[in-house]
Amino acid sequence: QVQVVESGGGLVQPGGSLRLSCAVSGSDFNIYAMGWGRQAPGKQREFIAQVTSGGVKNYVDSVKGRFTCSRDNAANTVYLQMNSLKPEDTAVYYCYARLVFHGVDNWGQGTQVTVSS
Repeated sequence: QVQVVESGGGLVQPGGSLRLSCAVSGSDFNIYAMGWGRQAPGKQREFIAQVTSGGVKNYVDSVKGRFTCSRDNAANTVYLQMNSLKPEDTAVYYCYARLVFHGVDNWGQGTQVTVSS
């Protein structure tokens, strides 16, 4: 059974930085895609970033140039480096792992990120 566990959330001031980590266990194979979504209060969960096993990265426009998604394939871990944080980045951040190209997304429980002065 695949397990996805996020860590690294917290409170940060506007303009600050935060790094989220996500460890995936329970897979014996190279994971096709790992990424992040977030859900702000009263809003639907949105995709924000993904990196494939081949290193292809995708970002939602609102975080381009500020957030960097990276992964350690050997450790089945994905990271989200968040810089120049804004109050509108406040949300619960979720990590997901998609084992194969057309597979389902296995989501973690989420970690809270609050950007406030």
